[in-house]
Amino acid sequence: MNQCTDPACGGAVEDGFCSVCGLAPAPTPEPARSPTPSPTPSPSHPSPRGVSAPSGRVSRRSGSSRRGMLGLGMVQVPPVPYRDPATAVMADPAVAEKNRFCGGCGEKVGRSRNGRPGRTEGYCPSCGTEYSFVPKLRKGDLVAGQYEVLGCLAHGGLGWIYLARDHNVSDRWVVLKGLLNSGDAEAHKTAAAERSFLAEVEHPNIVKIYNFVQHPDPGTGVPAGHIVMEYVGGKSLRDLIAERRRRDGEASGLPVSQVIAYALEVLRALGYLHGKGLLYCDFKPDNVIQSEEQIKLIDLGGVRRAEDALTPVYTTPGYRVPERELRELGPTVSSDLYTVGRTMAVLSCRFSFGKRHPHTLPDPAEAPVLAEYESYRRFLERATHIEPDARFHDAADMSEQLTGVLREVLSKDEGGPHPGPSALFGPERFLARAAGAAASADPDLLLRRPEPAETVAVLPTPLVDPADPAAGLLGGLSAVRPEELAATLRAAPSPSPETRLMLARALILAGRGEEAGTVLEEFESQMPGDWRTYWYLALRALGAGDVDGARERFDELYSHLPGEAAPKLGLAAALEAAGRPGEAEERLEAVWRTDRTYVSAAFALARIRLGRGERGAAVDVLDSVPELSSLHVAAQTAAVGAQIGGRPADLSAAELVAAGARLERAAGQGAATHRLRARVLEAALERLLDGGAPEPGTELLGAPMDEQGLRGNLERTYRALARTALDPDRRRAFVDRANARRVRTWT
Repeated sequence: MNQCTDPACGGAVEDGFCSVCGLAPAPTPEPARSPTPSPTPSPSHPSPRGVSAPSGRVSRRSGSSRRGMLGLGMVQVPPVPYRDPATAVMADPAVAEKNRFCGGCGEKVGRSRNGRPGRTEGYCPSCGTEYSFVPKLRKGDLVAGQYEVLGCLAHGGLGWIYLARDHNVSDRWVVLKGLLNSGDAEAHKTAAAERSFLAEVEHPNIVKIYNFVQHPDPGTGVPAGHIVMEYVGGKSLRDLIAERRRRDGEASGLPVSQVIAYALEVLRALGYLHGKGLLYCDFKPDNVIQSEEQIKLIDLGGVRRAEDALTPVYTTPGYRVPERELRELGPTVSSDLYTVGRTMAVLSCRFSFGKRHPHTLPDPAEAPVLAEYESYRRFLERATHIEPDARFHDAADMSEQLTGVLREVLSKDEGGPHPGPSALFGPERFLARAAGAAASADPDLLLRRPEPAETVAVLPTPLVDPADPAAGLLGGLSAVRPEELAATLRAAPSPSPETRLMLARALILAGRGEEAGTVLEEFESQMPGDWRTYWYLALRALGAGDVDGARERFDELYSHLPGEAAPKLGLAAALEAAGRPGEAEERLEAVWRTDRTYVSAAFALARIRLGRGERGAAVDVLDSVPELSSLHVAAQTAAVGAQIGGRPADLSAAELVAAGARLERAAGQGAATHRLRARVLEAALERLLDGGAPEPGTELLGAPMDEQGLRGNLERTYRALARTALDPDRRRAFVDRANARRVRTWT
């Protein structure tokens, strides 16, 4: 057991990795891992299904802030300078004694005894297998008559890595990878497998393979194989996090947005491998290098075919799935994606990686970054879930959710929205409800907490799967009234899965929750594990007033889809209905800060803040509704109501003047505007009559803010309303109000 070489850590190195920080020490080589034979995998569990789509790509932004392709062009990741290959050569290439194991039986070999250093070459005392840990190539060797060796770059679990020049191709720098121990039969087989896999791989985020060559072993004369790869000059992610902690303190991590940017590129590479039927198996920070603004996977030594049940599995403690899962299922796409989640956790926060949390994440109190970014924490929890069924099962789906989390993280860090379309949900349906309230110019109606059934109608709806046989027909039925839609869909002779989902929603909106439950059971039997079943069960609970049941289901959906806005909106609605507005506000803020198209979040935030008496904060969030939004006028109407809410005696003259100016900017000249004008003027007059006189010369809505000016303004406003009223009784009522408010004279 050795001390971690990071002075800020203080942990102990076991099996080549620190038990505290989880990183391999810089000066020591990657540990020689004992291969774990994998039995024949059992049938995989069904993965959650649903509408999926390839993750979108955002074009590179222009401007003074230089951004590369990392993080889809949204993240400014500090570039890592290209490293001069000549400076990377090891001065004294050697394999540490603690990493010397027999290739035949796995026993320790080449260890010190009685003060004498261990032998680097010899025979295993347990089984007699020959071993050698001496580099086979020396400076100046010419391999295959083409590659001139300059020295050793590193040594890992499967072989020495040498730097060389390719004299046949413009003296370009290349890397030769050979065997660490030529007597290791398993290493021979693994290297041969690696050559086979690498010949098939061509991806910008994976190291390029140029050639496969042989060179005689200096001791035996037997040809030994070497892979010729591109030289990637830069720093590994392990190096980057170690530098960060030395500079900023042992508890620091890389910025979450930067970690996500790396992970998105890694997921592209892993998705490519998975598409070719390959599993990476041993992803960790050591195996990724950033050079300039690009990252690459540099070690495919653990790669195997997905159907391979015989080749030993090479993994790293702390990053791999639990041993029992490896024994029972073998490596899977899910276990590959698990390693990405573990790596992200190590890069973004410091925790006892090997001892206390070998397969869990720290409590947010222990790792503040997980408390600060809730969606990021939920993403990591799903990616590294102890149960394989609960994890991500597809790199593209994982990337889609991570992109949504990135937008949320950037919005919080940079203070501006980072919207993006959802591949799973359509837009919210808040417009119809808000437009109706705005037409009446009733701020109270706009800021009223909707009934649960109203919320169900407003929340975004999962997109129809275009592959469903009835997709074309269903697309034209979204505007049909719920009862009529339910009757139409009930008549379908052989309902498709999407037909059943639309029928379930129509029944929920019609208040027929029990029937909707039966339809969802039928859908679940057709599409087991589909997350949309839980979405509509949550809607059914919310529509029936079961706010606790709805909250639990929306919370589960939030954890399953941490990059989506819809589950957060649903959870916020359930929390607010359950009398927990503070928790609802956190989710609403996350949505609104990220994407200003979810205007229902702005109105809900304003409502919650008004409930706490924070009129200014409510007005601020309503002011943030974009001017180009179709709900901008409705938001300004609600803002006027927020400004003059409460008792008129508690309002200041400045607040009333500001409300009047807002009304003049946002509204037109129709009856709705006149009704809102009357409300502002009535509040100002009541305040004045209670003794709240404004400064001389103050005007409100185009007239002096004294009693005569307010009364005259009110009279004109009520008479305008009378002229537009169609109902005779309402017309007379407005005339009576005008007469009651007119300026009193002696004539």
